[in-house]
Amino acid sequence: MKTRALPALALICACALAATACSDPTAGDSGSDAEQTAVNPTARLDGVKLTMWTAQNTVNAPKQVVEAFEKATGAEVETQAIPDPYESNVPTKLASGDRPDLMFWQPSISTLPFVQPQQNLLTLDGEPWESELGDTERSLGVIDGKRYAAIVTSPAMLGVYYNKDVFEQAGIAEKDFPKSYDELLTLGRKVVDGTDAAGFYEAGGDKWPLQWQMQVQLTDLDQQWWDGLNQNKETWTDPLVVDAIKKYKEKLLDAGLAQKNYRTGTFTGQADALWKGEVGMVLNVTSFQSQLQAKYSTAEIDKKIGWFPVANSSATGLYSPDQTNGVVAFKTGDEKRQNAARQFLAFWLGPDYADYIKTMKIPSVQPSVPTPDGLPQASKAQVAALPEAIGVFQAKAIVAPDTHLYLGDMIFDKKSPQQVAQAIQDQFAQVAKAQGAPGF
Repeated sequence: MKTRALPALALICACALAATACSDPTAGDSGSDAEQTAVNPTARLDGVKLTMWTAQNTVNAPKQVVEAFEKATGAEVETQAIPDPYESNVPTKLASGDRPDLMFWQPSISTLPFVQPQQNLLTLDGEPWESELGDTERSLGVIDGKRYAAIVTSPAMLGVYYNKDVFEQAGIAEKDFPKSYDELLTLGRKVVDGTDAAGFYEAGGDKWPLQWQMQVQLTDLDQQWWDGLNQNKETWTDPLVVDAIKKYKEKLLDAGLAQKNYRTGTFTGQADALWKGEVGMVLNVTSFQSQLQAKYSTAEIDKKIGWFPVANSSATGLYSPDQTNGVVAFKTGDEKRQNAARQFLAFWLGPDYADYIKTMKIPSVQPSVPTPDGLPQASKAQVAALPEAIGVFQAKAIVAPDTHLYLGDMIFDKKSPQQVAQAIQDQFAQVAKAQGAPGF
């Protein structure tokens, strides 16, 4: 899944949701999710019906666990696909009074608040699966010290996919893999000078992947800086941010390291171009790899495509939460369904988890449950890099602005790097203020 900022429409709906939640007699009822007794994941639930919301393109993601849970317990779980854009339409439906028992939702501090977790979601602290999560996954789904989301899949990893044949032609070996963003640009120059391929493929047509070249350069900003940003003491117009945008424009795009049609390039075009060797590298998240796995075998991918992590000043990957990572459970006022929702999560992350990740062919979020065999080497490299990975800004900032849209304006010469940074800051402050964030 791609990582996006929540649109302004969702903000408006979230504010409306907050108002309706306060007037809902069940919304503030903490008794239903206070100290829980141990859950039996396979206890009978005959006659119980749960609903689960998903995005249109992930409607089949919970299919295996739903079928297994229904067989084991006798419950019925109805999966309902919410029309795109998911991040806008979910708050709209919630604000109208409609709510599911369970829902996929991005478990980041920038997106989880838009469903008003304190008023609307069951707290999941102390559930048996919580202690089984890896360190990175355990940091997700938590707001103000309370857990509101179960983490069922690992966050996407941001790194560099490369064509092995192109690298060989350019004389690039594993020892040459970059330990900084500047060294990454140097590799791009080697590809351009030593082959017929472009150094990088940039997807200006789809826009959302434009954010990644900037994101990688922000990894030296420490937690104190992000805390300051979230309290309106730091801003996106910081020279370090402006310089990152400027470097992307001047040292990569203007320097000819991207493919010629970078203004109109697409996400699917990235995969095709890398596979054919028309470009040497693609900087993107795990959903890029999913495209390859849908078309080619593990053996074919291992022969042609590699992956390595990179940050601004280290060989470190970045993790990026998406909506399939987290599942939340709603306060519905029906204690029987609420308990069944908890049991569903306990089943998913308990007796079914090994079967689930094997069916989905994805890495495990639980160190005690091995990642299934047969994954491409690129996927294994991402699993290895995750424990040391740095969160993208969606995991650090209380608001994730539409950075990609403003970068899209830049590549069409409608905004300068300084204007891009200012637009990001303006949206960030506007949404933070609307959320009632302290300091705004």
